[in-house]
Amino acid sequence: MRAAVYTGDSTVSVESVPTPAIGPGELLIRVEACGICHTDLKKIEYNLLTPPRIFGHETAGVIAAAGRDVRGFSVGDRVIVFHHIPCLECFYCRHKLFAQCAVYKKVGVTAGYEPAGGGFSQYVRVMDWIVHRGVEKIPDGVSFDRACFVEPVNTCLKGVIQLNPQPEDVVVILGQGPIGLLFTMLVKRSGATMIGSDAMPHRRELAARFGAAAAFDPRDPNLLSRIMEMTGGRGADLVIVAASAPGIVEQAVSYSRPGSRILLFAQTSHQERIEVSGADVCMGERVIFGSYSASVDLQKDSADLVFSGALPVEDLVSHRFALNEIRLGISLALHPEPKSLKIIVQPQRWS
Repeated sequence: MRAAVYTGDSTVSVESVPTPAIGPGELLIRVEACGICHTDLKKIEYNLLTPPRIFGHETAGVIAAAGRDVRGFSVGDRVIVFHHIPCLECFYCRHKLFAQCAVYKKVGVTAGYEPAGGGFSQYVRVMDWIVHRGVEKIPDGVSFDRACFVEPVNTCLKGVIQLNPQPEDVVVILGQGPIGLLFTMLVKRSGATMIGSDAMPHRRELAARFGAAAAFDPRDPNLLSRIMEMTGGRGADLVIVAASAPGIVEQAVSYSRPGSRILLFAQTSHQERIEVSGADVCMGERVIFGSYSASVDLQKDSADLVFSGALPVEDLVSHRFALNEIRLGISLALHPEPKSLKIIVQPQRWS
């Protein structure tokens, strides 16, 4: 089969590799669509993991083979797959901190080499503990492109539930890329008032379309005063940091009121550093917290939101690339054009 292999030095090369062999309790999935996620981009751009690897984890496809003892799935089923599933028994699982579980940290989907998701390939092997809890069937009439949003929607839904916006809250969402816009869609369901920010006009337009009361350019020197005007001079009740840029967390603090809660979602690289005033946190009684990756408890809920059409996720897809064009897709994701948003790789296509 063909796969996009990370070979080190921030390089991805489309190569011919063996189709993965499956064992008892495992599935082989023919990948039809896989979204490009910024966590994988960071791993490639900053060389965070040793090569070779095959990345890609927002995976939707068709079961091509099922191992002995697989129950509930058949060849030909259309499915999405989560690449992390926790043990549900350890200290962290008992405290609902699934992303900190040792089993969760062990990737269970691979296209070869050290398991890394594998969705940027034509086939992936799904290991048995993932098959047990981490595969969801795609209903008829739902496209693979829409289905591959289930995992990112899960991660955002997890953050929103932790943030717990209420109808009387004002929520500032910094960044209106694909993830920021998913947050906008989800927070809208709470009835809270949203203020978005993004440097790209098209993304600000979409933020307003998906429910933001206002969307501003973060470079606007009057942005702080605008937020204060919309919050009675107090500042935002809640802030979601859905982008990664120097100084963005400090901005989040400045836009928030005393006693606010600030969710860090995009700060996933150990190379990122944050410096904020201790007094702004301590004396201002602010809470700064992180939310990372998916929750197995929200798997069905996130699938229902995507499959039902309750969230217009397909409106976020701006580009679709064949597997041999993946370097163009990665470059575009790293250096967005004015109207680029979610980028989908379709491994069965070959341009």
